[in-house]
Amino acid sequence: MFAFIGKRLAQMVPLLFGITIITFAVIHLAPGSPVEAETAMSLKVSAQARENLKKLYGLDKPVYVQYGQWLGRFVRLDFGKSFVDGRDVIKKIAERIPVTLAINILSLFLIIVVAIPLGVISATKQYSLFDKISTVFVFVGFSTPTFWLALLLMIFFGVQLGILPISGIQRIDVSGMDPAARVLDWGRHLLLPVFVSAFGGIAGLSRYSRSSMLEVIRQDYIRTARAKGLPEKIVIRRHALRNALLPVVTILGLAVPGLIGGGVIFETIFAIPGMGQLYYQSVMARDYPTIMGIMVIFAVLTLLGNLLADVSYGLVDPRIRVSGRK
Repeated sequence: MFAFIGKRLAQMVPLLFGITIITFAVIHLAPGSPVEAETAMSLKVSAQARENLKKLYGLDKPVYVQYGQWLGRFVRLDFGKSFVDGRDVIKKIAERIPVTLAINILSLFLIIVVAIPLGVISATKQYSLFDKISTVFVFVGFSTPTFWLALLLMIFFGVQLGILPISGIQRIDVSGMDPAARVLDWGRHLLLPVFVSAFGGIAGLSRYSRSSMLEVIRQDYIRTARAKGLPEKIVIRRHALRNALLPVVTILGLAVPGLIGGGVIFETIFAIPGMGQLYYQSVMARDYPTIMGIMVIFAVLTLLGNLLADVSYGLVDPRIRVSGRK
């Protein structure tokens, strides 16, 4: 297993290198530039001042030279300085990444806890009322845009009922609260964002879980287990569930990029000071160093999510562990 993990980690290096090349090229091909973003609202900025800004940011050099300079800093874990405020990009990301990771971890936990049991129950009670209701829920989850759901929940729970906050992650006067009240306040602020982030994932994963479980419970070894007189709960839990989880783990690993990418939408809507909001603000300001830094972090988290899915195969299916030793 350790050799497999080491091999996959080694394969991530050229893949990450390719991602940085494509990302760097795309952001420079996009319309606009940092100089235009800074000087668009001021008619008094001369052409010479714009040229000086280009030289200051290193934008007067060819793109491949700029990428080489950025890559030289990146291998030293230096993402450069932001064009907006001159701060180190790594420090700006370090301030924001705990919030984004907390929301995504909570969302992933909610997806696993709700979606897998929902799919398993729907499969074992196929065509029942519960299965039909869950199918309707899945269709609604697939067809509901994230931003629209977020706005509806903000209007209902925040404006009409007034029971949940609709922006930020804590109150302004949080410093005067005791630890228990502070945790409760964070929970109230994160309730809507976590639900919005997990809603589509719950719908999708529950459907995959149902399909996988339906395929497994029709296999011969499940019929044999039932013929031996084993209780239905043991047949489902010990024989069917572990085999049905293998394709679900694949989907779960691929869901990580979707959660991170969706953070750009709901963090902006809920005014959450995470990496998603920072990414949106950086794109609007054409802050190339910050955009590259965030995209690298997103790429690393995505690759680690896929690695986690591969490692989970061995935990779910003993046949993979045995073949790995050979």
